Amino acid sequence: MPVEGRGLGSRQTSEAATVRRLAVGLTTPETIERLQAALHAKAKRAPDFRFYSLYDKIHREDVLSFAYRIAKSNRGVPGVDGQTFGDIESYGAKRWLGELAEELRNKRYRPQAVRRALIPKPGQPGRTRPLGIPTIRDRVAQTAVMLVLEPIFEADLPPEQHAYRVNHSALDAVRQTCYWVDRGHDEVVDADLSGYFDTIPHTELMKSVSRRISDGAMLHLIRMWLRMPVEETDRHGRVRRTTKNRDTGRGTPQGSPISPLLSNVYMRRFVVGWKTLGHERRLQAKVINYADDFVICCRGTGSEASQVMRRMMSQLRLTVNEAKTSVCSACSESFDFLGYTISQYRGRMTGKAYIGTLPSRKSTSAICREITDCTSRRTLWKDLPELVSEINRTLVGWANYFSLGAVDRSYRRIDQHVRYRLRRWLRKKHKVRTSVYRRWPDVFFEGVGLVNLVERRRSLSCANA
Repeated sequence: MPVEGRGLGSRQTSEAATVRRLAVGLTTPETIERLQAALHAKAKRAPDFRFYSLYDKIHREDVLSFAYRIAKSNRGVPGVDGQTFGDIESYGAKRWLGELAEELRNKRYRPQAVRRALIPKPGQPGRTRPLGIPTIRDRVAQTAVMLVLEPIFEADLPPEQHAYRVNHSALDAVRQTCYWVDRGHDEVVDADLSGYFDTIPHTELMKSVSRRISDGAMLHLIRMWLRMPVEETDRHGRVRRTTKNRDTGRGTPQGSPISPLLSNVYMRRFVVGWKTLGHERRLQAKVINYADDFVICCRGTGSEASQVMRRMMSQLRLTVNEAKTSVCSACSESFDFLGYTISQYRGRMTGKAYIGTLPSRKSTSAICREITDCTSRRTLWKDLPELVSEINRTLVGWANYFSLGAVDRSYRRIDQHVRYRLRRWLRKKHKVRTSVYRRWPDVFFEGVGLVNLVERRRSLSCANA
């Protein structure tokens, strides 16, 4: 039974930070912090101001050097040119960055094609999602532009947008949804867009960017990145290039550093438009958005809000996925948002109704499939400590996100599944036929350091008490 989740609507924020942390373990240089703070402050003070002198900032030595460090810390595979960070270090990173700065300064820089790769979906064997991989050179240039533009657009993004922002997260979007549903906005439009990143119209997107940026050279860079060709290798090993984005005038390549910022800038038109056109007040309907996912929490006006949303998306030239978009009453039905199931529950002791969360069945099944995959026959060559370490990283990463509301039942199911899969793995590895529970009891897995999610949650709760 879910526990009563008090404080779901609260969130700690810090006004000092103006942009999100782009890489773990890296400290932003003071010169860049000052630049970003100045840009953010100007954008806050003057909502209608258009920034006209930005291009010279992106080829500054400190900006490019930090952009390179960010790209390197994020690792990633080579682009179409095959160049690796090892190649750059051998050549001389300072020399390489100097040449890139010279190309940008003289406006001779031209991006290369994006390499398309199919990335396996976690916990979904056989399913993939396309990812665009720019060359390291293009990644560094895009990151430099992002360092300059992000503090400007951060000043404009409304609090309902939670993706790719400082002091915002997917969990904040879930908390905010629970907050409004719990306060009577319990008719929910659970919306889904078809291929949002792939269908953002370039002309309309550039209008949104130009609302704040008048620097022609900067706008030209963004247009070039939007129109980059895509190179992919088919199953027969043949390489082909397509120019779909340029030909259709749509799409931002997922995987490029600039894509999250551009997607937020365009989604802002819907989120802000919903309020400025009076729909929020008239329909008593609150929008909560994370990347291409959003819900609209309404006070008895779900059907009308759904129709208004469809008209607005049509005007933005975006497509609503009708099969996955619905209106539900959170008092009698549950709905899934960002991996959580949100519904009405009753307190075990008081019997009082409240809006709570638990990891969705799909999310729990996905992590179990991921554990099954990493304990299959093809991993029998690994040592047990190595496998346990890999499983622990997966479990802790999952549990760090799925920590809201009633998680104990899901944690127990996952813990049981992990031990079951490890016992099967050990039996196959050592070719034994005796009782696996007697040979490898639960205490054995404690001894090898296997994470127990239920016990981990209890210890964290005690530590924070």
